[in-house]
Amino acid sequence: MTSFACKPSSIISQPTAAAFPARRIPLRAVNLINQSHASSQFAVRCSVTRPEYIPNRISDPKYVRIFDTTLRDGEQSPGATMTTKEKLDVARQLARLGVDIIEAGFPAASEADFEGVKLIAKEVGNVEADHVPVICGLARCNIRDIGRAWEAVKYAKKPRIHTFIATSEIHLNFKLKMTPEQVIEKARSMVAYARSLGCNDVEFSPEDAGRSDREFLYKILGEVIKAGATTLNIPDTVGYLLQFEFGKLIADIKAVYPTPGIENVIISTHCQNDLGLATANTLAGVQAGARQLEVTINGIGEGAGNASLEEVVMAIKFRGSQALDGLYTGISTENIIMSSKMVEECTGLHVQPHKAIVGANAFAHESGIHQDGMLKNKSTYEIISPEDIGLVRSNESGIVLGKLSGRHALKAKMLELGFDIEGRELDDLFSRFKDVAGNKKNITDDDLVALVSDEVFQPALFWKVEAVSCGTLGLSTATVKLIDANGDEHVSCSVGTGPVDAAYKAVDLIIKVPVTLVEYSMNAVTEGIDAIATTRVLIRCEDSVSTTHALTGAPMTRAFSGSGASMDIVISSVRACIGALNKLLGYTSRIKTENVETANVLPVSR
Repeated sequence: MTSFACKPSSIISQPTAAAFPARRIPLRAVNLINQSHASSQFAVRCSVTRPEYIPNRISDPKYVRIFDTTLRDGEQSPGATMTTKEKLDVARQLARLGVDIIEAGFPAASEADFEGVKLIAKEVGNVEADHVPVICGLARCNIRDIGRAWEAVKYAKKPRIHTFIATSEIHLNFKLKMTPEQVIEKARSMVAYARSLGCNDVEFSPEDAGRSDREFLYKILGEVIKAGATTLNIPDTVGYLLQFEFGKLIADIKAVYPTPGIENVIISTHCQNDLGLATANTLAGVQAGARQLEVTINGIGEGAGNASLEEVVMAIKFRGSQALDGLYTGISTENIIMSSKMVEECTGLHVQPHKAIVGANAFAHESGIHQDGMLKNKSTYEIISPEDIGLVRSNESGIVLGKLSGRHALKAKMLELGFDIEGRELDDLFSRFKDVAGNKKNITDDDLVALVSDEVFQPALFWKVEAVSCGTLGLSTATVKLIDANGDEHVSCSVGTGPVDAAYKAVDLIIKVPVTLVEYSMNAVTEGIDAIATTRVLIRCEDSVSTTHALTGAPMTRAFSGSGASMDIVISSVRACIGALNKLLGYTSRIKTENVETANVLPVSR
């Protein structure tokens, strides 16, 4: 089976606009660069085919697989916990984006993580489309983890087990307390065990490869190849190596050192961003011969984060022909902005304004010199067109929304902004839009994006905000009306040190879930007294909700984020609080359900 992919080309044509339903994977055979950026740049022609997926080789040596670990490594960021529904939504969006492999999670961490990976394997790993992504589960080098990973991913058309063990001296001495010989035997036997389960796609990672002894590293890689590994991932776990060092490491593994069987596996990179070099090191790796790149949306992840998918992909897309010997990926780049926004809202981790590719200022120009150049020719100060990532500048759109606008106009405008919304989600968004349009004269693109975040990118509803009112006569007071999942109304009032504090105390009186507010932040979306306010909160349950850390195996307390948007800052704050509580309640509800189901299973006598 083959599918469409994006490959650098010198052919230039007018962009073709197209929209795809949210549940379908888009496949376009069009050029994705507009004329204003065409001179001296390469267009991207999506009429070539993605090579047929074979675990341990790629028929086209120029093709680069994109392995996305947003749902695994990305979710390890503090406060980035996602509900099962959010994970499924993100996985569907990653499939639409065209990633080759989705690392859906760490199934052994908890029952909720196991069920989440299993659901993604069934739903996303079995879509009827030309391109079906590989669904991967992470596992430590032990029988339990690998067994759980296989039980979760085996439902996908293309399942993969990704197992790892540390190989650096500091990890062997202080974390594993194992000899090099013991580590080699553990890695070899566990890769063989994964293959024995029926999984023909096994990835092996020597954790902290960047600080590992080279001779030991080469030896363990040779042994896992013999045991049946199909992909060797080389992680710079602590972001220690510089660009030329990481490139040389990949080149040595692939070509210089004669590791038996190295030509029969795929070499992969996984670069952390501790020194801000994750993207640069990833590109050095692919230049040296790696053909799988592990990345995350917005670069989120453990510690300082990972190599950013959008940065790596766009670098290959726009410099692949000139600087990378014609390398290309299968990513449908016009879905980048939607993917970035979805991950931002589901995790609660905001993108900094100056973030490359997807930051708010990435295509903004305030300097007079820059503005003059942009008016004359956009390519003077932009090497990438915003349309290439699915973004349309507001001043280039012919649709101006107001209080008289209808659903079709709103849907068309959202498509311009990269959001394909329909059905009930469109109805809910339209209702919120009419409320804002009745009180605000000018509705900006940023206002619409904030409303999408507040209406569409929300967890399953256990509680919904119906009304909030507050006053400050003598004491700050607030009255909150919430609707539960059964449609019943609940009203409570309280006093506090301010209106937000009072409102949160009123919410506590209704929901009665003991939580600690860890973070609270608010921003104005646009200028002016009538600006929409967006609020983000991070809460932690006092009755500890824990999971297992993928790398250390230590218990880890989960935190839950929520976001809200409104022209009223108190309503915005309450919406954010309820969003976080819905995530928490959804997570704990799933755990309780799974525990009951497990308890009801009778043991089989032997």
